[in-house]
Amino acid sequence: MKYIVLSLAASAILFISNTNQKSPLKESIERGNEIYTDFCVSCHLPNGQGVRKTYPPLANSDYLIKKQEASIKAIKYGLSGSILVNGETYNNVMTPMGLDDQEIADVMNYINNSWGNKNDKMVTKLQVSKVKK
Repeated sequence: MKYIVLSLAASAILFISNTNQKSPLKESIERGNEIYTDFCVSCHLPNGQGVRKTYPPLANSDYLIKKQEASIKAIKYGLSGSILVNGETYNNVMTPMGLDDQEIADVMNYINNSWGNKNDKMVTKLQVSKVKK
C-alpha cells in the first residue's frame, strides 16, 4: 500500500512539474521580447506598427509572414532598398543590429507571435546560421 501511495505521489509531482515547464518556443519568445525592447522598439514601436512610410510594421505584416528568410537576413545583415509591406512601399535603411544567431532567432520568434502574428514554427539558431548575405 505504501508503494502505491508513494508511486501516486511521485507521479503527481512529476505531472505538476512537467505542466509548469515552458516550451522552448515560449522561452525564446520571452528572450525575444527583451531583445526587441532593447534594439527594435525605437523604430518599429512597442505595438509593432512601425512608422508609416518610414519604418515598416511588424504587426500583421505580410512581408514578415511570407518572407521569413528575408526578415532574418534584414536583422542579421541590415537592409536597404525598397520593400513592399502590407501594400505600402518602404525605402529606408536598417543597420545590422549586431545580434548573434540565437538572439536573432529569439527576436524572430517574438515578432512572429506578437501583434496579430501567429507562427508556431520556431525559428532556430541553426536556421539563422544558414542565412547568408
